Amino acid sequence: MYTRILVPLENTRTDDAIVAHVRALAKHCGASIVLIHVADGFAARNIKSLELKESEEIKKDRAYLDELASKLTADGFTAEAVLASGDPAKEITAAALREKCDLIAMGTHGHTGVKDLIYGSVANEVRHQSMVPVLLVRERPGSSK
Repeated sequence: MYTRILVPLENTRTDDAIVAHVRALAKHCGASIVLIHVADGFAARNIKSLELKESEEIKKDRAYLDELASKLTADGFTAEAVLASGDPAKEITAAALREKCDLIAMGTHGHTGVKDLIYGSVANEVRHQSMVPVLLVRERPGSSK
């Protein structure tokens, strides 16, 4: 069914729900997993054009992705980590094509109405932009990280 699953992460409790779901799905399908985090702060968006050094936030993001990929690999999965910067929805949809993924599996916060307007919804943008199927998994109420 699926051979390569892109999993956008943001280092929040939402990640737990999507990673648990993807582990089961990848095991069932024999799929590899590509973890991605899109850093979208000022330094991340301008690191190349302004020739900036990696910020502490970007270093922490890279360490988080690498640690999670290592755990998945230790558990028998084929897993890679990709750190991107810029507009999250654009970077996620571009990565899905570049990495030859046939599914994007995203965790969502479940914001609705006003909260969605205030916080925005990367998941909503991705589902509209992507040519690859998108699976959305909502975090469990009351879960914490």
